[in-house]
Amino acid sequence: MQASTPQAGSGNTLVARRIAQELPRLTRAHQRVADHVLAHPLQVATQPIDELAASIGVSVATANRFARALGFDGYAAFRAELVRGFEPLLAPVQELRDNLAQPGTVAEVFMSALDESQRNIDATRRSLDHTACEDAVQRVLAARTTAIVGFGASAWLAGLLHHGLESYCADVRLLAGPGGVSQAARALARRGADDLLIVLGFPRYLNDTVTLAREARSRGVQVLALTDRPSSPLAPLADVVLYAQTATRYRPNCETGALALIEALSSAVALRAPGAYQLAGRLVDSVAPWLHGGPGRQPQALGAASTSSSKRPR
Repeated sequence: MQASTPQAGSGNTLVARRIAQELPRLTRAHQRVADHVLAHPLQVATQPIDELAASIGVSVATANRFARALGFDGYAAFRAELVRGFEPLLAPVQELRDNLAQPGTVAEVFMSALDESQRNIDATRRSLDHTACEDAVQRVLAARTTAIVGFGASAWLAGLLHHGLESYCADVRLLAGPGGVSQAARALARRGADDLLIVLGFPRYLNDTVTLAREARSRGVQVLALTDRPSSPLAPLADVVLYAQTATRYRPNCETGALALIEALSSAVALRAPGAYQLAGRLVDSVAPWLHGGPGRQPQALGAASTSSSKRPR
């Protein structure tokens, strides 16, 4: 069996290069290990040597000799080099592994997660730039159209921001539709300096979000970024940045800080919107008929539900 030729994106460049260099001299067993490393670099980077050996069907000694055949002092040095460049992806995995090694009760995990959420909200509050907050609200209210985009876990946050802003903005819409990033790009093509794009991105940052922010900036569209730190790839692409802290021991991100920031931005926009009191009154009037026990809605038996639903306005 012959090991696969390293491909671009197959993992750490140095590891792939050494595999290519040593390939003619690798034993059959070492070639099996090389194939697995090139095909699953992220998985290998998270595995201790016994797990790697078991997943391939070789001995621990063989896995260690493979690392030495590539010029590393041993498997630990090989794995450390493989991890290089993958740190943002692998940090949550390693954190979870460490937590599983220190088991606690379910109640302790609940308390720890709630404490994390509180710390993230406190850290988000401390990091607030008041000038950036004012600037963000002014841009949202002044924009001809406001587009919001977030992918992955940030798509849910983008939806909540849309929900918070839609009653107070002239035209606000989500760009992460069924057509994906290409649909979002087409929508941006029709926007300019009077429009605003709000991008949400947290580790692990997604290329689609960064690409759309860069495209918007190239077209002169204003960009407001909600992200976690100045080193975020979204920060240099934005006219205004609001930061939310997302540190967590249990998942890739704790969304509590980001959600709190979204609530704060939505509240500030609602307060500063022209005719805010009248807008709030119209909102109450529009939803009241659909609230349980609200005006014009009498309690009814379950059997009458289908008849009542057919009379709803369409």
